Amino acid sequence: MKRSSHLPLLLLAIAAMVSSIRPALAVDYPAPANMSDIIAAAKKEGSVTLYTSLAAGDSAPVIKRFEDKYGIKVNLWRGSADNVLQRVVTEANGRKYNVDVAHIQTDNMEALSREQLLLPVESPTFKDLVPGAVQKQHEWAIAQITLYVMAYNTNLIKKADLPRSYKDLLDPKWKGKLGIESTDSSWLQITADHLGGDAGLILFRDIKARNGFSVRTGHSLLANLVAAGEVPLALNVYQYKAIQLKRAGAPVDWFSLEPALASTNAIGIFRHAAHPNAARLYYEFMLTEGQEVMASVDDVPSNVRVASPLSKQKITFIDPQAALDNRAKWEERFNDIVNK
Repeated sequence: MKRSSHLPLLLLAIAAMVSSIRPALAVDYPAPANMSDIIAAAKKEGSVTLYTSLAAGDSAPVIKRFEDKYGIKVNLWRGSADNVLQRVVTEANGRKYNVDVAHIQTDNMEALSREQLLLPVESPTFKDLVPGAVQKQHEWAIAQITLYVMAYNTNLIKKADLPRSYKDLLDPKWKGKLGIESTDSSWLQITADHLGGDAGLILFRDIKARNGFSVRTGHSLLANLVAAGEVPLALNVYQYKAIQLKRAGAPVDWFSLEPALASTNAIGIFRHAAHPNAARLYYEFMLTEGQEVMASVDDVPSNVRVASPLSKQKITFIDPQAALDNRAKWEERFNDIVNK
């Protein structure tokens, strides 16, 4: 989930472009009392338009299950979370309401909420989601959790030699062996905060000064380089990718250090949705049966009714409001420490 350094400027543009927009009111999982009416109306609408930043491997199985179950076509547009945000804003400015529902990184969903583009939703499913999954205004709900882990090449590093804390990465034995993804400013900042704030930032500076970072763009690329042996130990890989590589027989394993951080993606319905009932149906499906599908491809569900290997692990979520409000500052710090 690559971040854009131009997003602060984009947010200023949003304020100017859409400030005048106003809403056009339009299993044994718990369902809305009028779910049968929603399904009937959704089938009459016939389709739903989804904008998402999820990889094809994540979204395609969910979409197929939804289409097979309801016979409702999902019209998909995929881009980075920032590109989805920009596309929605551009269309809203032109009064072109093409999108019905979005599933993107949560801080970008919060940006859409602040511009009054999202519809408040009340759902009986909310009580089954992890704490903090539902925005206070109920305009988005977390539908996917992505855990950051450290991944290592088992041919190059013995399990007994793994670091037990971030301070252990100061050891000279890690010189030339550490990899880091080039855009994870929120991950670095929140990790540093848990390590003492300024002291945590200094620690990362010292690690780089002593042992260096192999900086790569893309979490999947970084994980694949671990498997290839080009990066013996990567600091911020997505857990599901490490699991998939290990299952495929690659010499990869993973672990986490405190704090175990997770980024999130959220789903939201647009106030001007042309297919409001199909959008609501997809929304409810994504937070219930869709969670099972995503878990089957190693994504972490936000619905606690769905089995998760992380159910007993203490996880710190990156606060989307803080990430949005502080993005420019965090990116500047990250680039100063990692990319210089």
